[in-house]
Amino acid sequence: MKRITATYDIETPVGLAKAAAVLAGEQSTGTFVRLAAETDALRDRSAARVDQILITGRSNQPALPCRKTGDTYERGTVTISWPIGNIGFSLPTLLSTIAGNLFELADLSAIRLTDINLPASFVSKFPGPQYGAAGTRKLMGGQAGPVIGTIIKPSVGLRPSETANLVKSLVQAGIDFIKDDELQANGPDCPFDDRLAAVMQVINDHADKTGKQVLYAVNVTDEIDQMRRNLDLMADHGATCAMVCMQSVGITGLRSVRNHGTALIHGHRAGWGLLSRSPNIGISFVVMQKLWRLAGADHLHVNGLGNKFTESDTVVSQSARSVQSPVSEHGGPDHLAMPVYSSGQTIWQIDPARQVLGNDDFIFCAGGGIVSHPDGPGAGVSALRDAAQAASQGIPLEKFVKQGSLLDRAMQAFPKPTLCNDDET
Repeated sequence: MKRITATYDIETPVGLAKAAAVLAGEQSTGTFVRLAAETDALRDRSAARVDQILITGRSNQPALPCRKTGDTYERGTVTISWPIGNIGFSLPTLLSTIAGNLFELADLSAIRLTDINLPASFVSKFPGPQYGAAGTRKLMGGQAGPVIGTIIKPSVGLRPSETANLVKSLVQAGIDFIKDDELQANGPDCPFDDRLAAVMQVINDHADKTGKQVLYAVNVTDEIDQMRRNLDLMADHGATCAMVCMQSVGITGLRSVRNHGTALIHGHRAGWGLLSRSPNIGISFVVMQKLWRLAGADHLHVNGLGNKFTESDTVVSQSARSVQSPVSEHGGPDHLAMPVYSSGQTIWQIDPARQVLGNDDFIFCAGGGIVSHPDGPGAGVSALRDAAQAASQGIPLEKFVKQGSLLDRAMQAFPKPTLCNDDET
């Protein structure tokens, strides 16, 4: 395979064949008129190609506001391909090509990028995750089983010393992983430098006393130069995990973190709903996670089963599995990353989360599901570990639990969510 392909779900008032041709032209050699310089030889070398068209339905109304109208709106999937010579080995240029002006074309009343397929030669040019699951466990001193994590809450408002006090209670409770909230980066009320120093003092002291190395994902999200400074300061304090809000810093910002130093990258997808919520416009997680992994993300948030947001369990499951699948079907480095479940997670979701993947190479982040345990955060961590043990043995919680135990208390405190699969994509 020597071409890059992208698959779109589109709707159009002008017919799928014509719309696909317009899309391919707009994203390669063409424009609204034929150019004198657009010779047949140039088109043979550089034009995007319509590889497949499949009609899936028709409607009398457009899915999105559209300047062009018609009696019917044809819907279907189209696959477009480009020669690597148009793009080179540049993730920003790739993104501009597969997800650029095409979203604005008047010939389209809906367009959603659903998948990309990359040649091995392209995938091989990028560093990918530096650690992944195996490296994460090594940094944590050989931790086994799913990584039990939590988020510092309240999201904002805590001073550095208050943040450190909360972290102290969490590490004493036996937590594996702690992350900043995406809203907490480097505000004057909780400066990055002071927060990092205070938290790492607690974590390093705990490691010295117990031998347990808790992983702290400190939010380095900022301007590129400031992120590099943050990474240098992390190294000074022995911090090994940098959290990056990938939508906020972009592909180039994420790659700059990967290239600067040796920090493990915890990729947060804050703002994801802007790209994913509508079935009629946007980009699927299956696409973006490939680009984020190529840029170097070791961990990727995938939402959670029975979550508080809009994504179905079907979509969350697909997202989690995609992170553990090779970037390319055609060879090259696999660049596997570690999925992170979060959003309204409790003891009830850890078994289904494990079943989705068939392994323990995931991070399970519970905020309220830990700190809101009726007996405190330590009890919340213990209850989650018991739930993970039940999952590994294939025993339902109701049969595994002992009456009056911390797990029993958690089962009574947290309502069992209704988990379901549907056809949402």
